[in-house]
Amino acid sequence: MNAILRLSLPLTLWLAAFSAVYGLHGLLCSSRWATIAPEVPGRALLVGAALVAVALQVMLLAVLRSSRWPHPSAAIHGISMTLAAAAVVGTAWTLVPVLATSHCL
Repeated sequence: MNAILRLSLPLTLWLAAFSAVYGLHGLLCSSRWATIAPEVPGRALLVGAALVAVALQVMLLAVLRSSRWPHPSAAIHGISMTLAAAAVVGTAWTLVPVLATSHCL
């Protein structure tokens, strides 16, 4: 795994997960959801999407820590690990409202 990918992937994955979950939230709260899939519970979809996003971040952190893709530079490895840990915390923190509140207020 090259250095650019190591450094950019954690926060890019956070951005994509944040956008996807809150985009899904907007869709579920719109009037169109009742016509698309009225029998699908929106809350379960949101919670599932948030849990998948956090799981993907944790998997990325595990991949970056593994010895399968080592990086010769200790600085790049340290920075990528810090970014991956920050992305896990950021993903969990920004998706807490999905888990803690009703999906349409």
